[in-house]
Amino acid sequence: MTAEGNGQLETLIIQSVLEELSKNGLFDSKNKQQVVNSAVQVINSAASVPITPLIPEDEETVTLPTDEIMVDNPFNLEAIRAMKKTTPARIGIGRAGARQKTVSWLRFLADHAVAKDAVFVDVSEDFLKRMNLVAVTSAAQDKEQFLTNPELGRRLSEEGVRIIKEKCSKNPQVQICVVDGLSSSAIEANIPDLLPALIQGLNSIGLKIGTPVFIKHGRVWVQDQVAKLVDAEVVISLIGERPGLGTAESLSAYMIYRPNENTVEADRTVISNIHKGGIPPAEAGAHLVDVLEQILKVKVSGVKLNQK
Repeated sequence: MTAEGNGQLETLIIQSVLEELSKNGLFDSKNKQQVVNSAVQVINSAASVPITPLIPEDEETVTLPTDEIMVDNPFNLEAIRAMKKTTPARIGIGRAGARQKTVSWLRFLADHAVAKDAVFVDVSEDFLKRMNLVAVTSAAQDKEQFLTNPELGRRLSEEGVRIIKEKCSKNPQVQICVVDGLSSSAIEANIPDLLPALIQGLNSIGLKIGTPVFIKHGRVWVQDQVAKLVDAEVVISLIGERPGLGTAESLSAYMIYRPNENTVEADRTVISNIHKGGIPPAEAGAHLVDVLEQILKVKVSGVKLNQK
């Protein structure tokens, strides 16, 4: 590796360590620039070749090089390019001996960090206010309970039940729930375009919409309880999907007609992979209107809907 490459790698390692310390409350991110520069000065003093910091004075993040083709002397370069256009999978990344190349490994770590943040970071209060959502919580009191005891995410807290009874309109044809699920990033990335398109479309065909609610630490089945509390014909949950290394912003829409104690998963209609690299959120909103209209027309959802 060149001297410049060594400098970039050392600086990236320093930044990565500081970010991990910051996540654990052991480091104040406001001092990141100063600490990185100090660490680089120490390395420079011990190295024969000076190292240039990757973080400019007016920036806080490092952008990795674009991921093109990293295979050395490929037999068929055009074939690799064609394959990369058809999939987000990590192909054509090459290798250095028996391991991945440094840029490929760093990108993997960065994508993994984004996926972890999607799970553990909450949807912001400012976002909820901006979207005008009534906010409630599930029976899970914190993220640890939500992750380790899925049953708690399937029902509302006592306070959540009270709020919905007091603030949500009754007897809607369609009740909308926004649920963080396993990705807060999916909520903040897609709901600003999806929700207005969905509401506008439902209004345009004359359907009565309930008061949209946001459910923190919620799972899919919590929609059944909400539907019963407001006596909705159909309830739709816009919920963050489990993040992966390809994207942490994927959203799913689960719809069910009048859920009850005998409801099973086959009774739910699902549209998944809603995000900028899949079904665009605004387009998904328009499509969901058509699906909801069909569910209300035949009064069934899930597998039974497909049989109509």
